[in-house]
Amino acid sequence: MLIKSIAMAGAIALGVALFVTPAMASDKSQLLHDANHTVDNLEHDPAFSQAAKMIDTARAVYIVPKLVKGGFIFGAEGGDGVLLVRHGHSWSTPKFYGMGSASFGLQIGLEQAELVFIINSRRALSGIEHGETKLGAGAGLTVVNLSSGAEGATTPNGGDIIVWTSGSGAYAGLTFNGSVIKEDKDMNAEPATGPDAEALQHNLATIH
Repeated sequence: MLIKSIAMAGAIALGVALFVTPAMASDKSQLLHDANHTVDNLEHDPAFSQAAKMIDTARAVYIVPKLVKGGFIFGAEGGDGVLLVRHGHSWSTPKFYGMGSASFGLQIGLEQAELVFIINSRRALSGIEHGETKLGAGAGLTVVNLSSGAEGATTPNGGDIIVWTSGSGAYAGLTFNGSVIKEDKDMNAEPATGPDAEALQHNLATIH
């Protein structure tokens, strides 16, 4: 009876695994596809020439295709994102991290934004890779917004992280104090490979 119970439990577990894994793979593929689309949108933004120079020398980029109200926990704001680390002229296998905050100060009537975090300092990258990271001056990390939607916008100097946001400047006042970036260990259990990951890596590699 015990052996039969164990066998049944194993069969159920296998069935659950077979059911969950394709769903998670689909979520990963969609997030990678959306992140690639965000890079495309960045490339059509008037601030792209500045962002391109920054990305070309960045240590890493963290892309959040959909920052939404209520996207992290109930009553908060956030979204899922993808982290890629620079290796010379190429980019690492994407890894998945969630981002959340009590409030990012989205303007009235704006429910969603796309973000590209250009990570410049070793401590900022290390903090994200090795655990739950808080952004803002209180956490020792400086976050600067890249002006968007205006030709010749001033390039921010300094900053552990520089953030491009969608919306033609609508999010220029977006602040990240107290925001948290945390690894999604379930999604990172298996490396992100395949055409969507490769397309994102290639897209970033062609930015100059």
